[in-house]
Amino acid sequence: MVTSTDQTDTDLRSLLNDVLGLGAARAAALTADSGLFGALPELDSMAVAGLLTEIEDRFDIVIDDDEVDGDMLGTYGDLLAFIARKRGEA
Repeated sequence: MVTSTDQTDTDLRSLLNDVLGLGAARAAALTADSGLFGALPELDSMAVAGLLTEIEDRFDIVIDDDEVDGDMLGTYGDLLAFIARKRGEA
């Protein structure tokens, strides 16, 4: 059985692959502790705006400016948990 959180995980990996060009293998290898901002060269300050816009579009959520911080983009697990909370999954 696929839960909505499992689907969110799959969709987020696909989004990171598409937006940042990570490649399917790198996106699939991300763990909850994998660093994002500051750890992935592809996710620089210029890429953050595009990433957030795509997250809003694909997950049908609104990200307020005051929600964007280092904690949200610190690790893959942080970003996944943020999206799940915004979607009411957690």
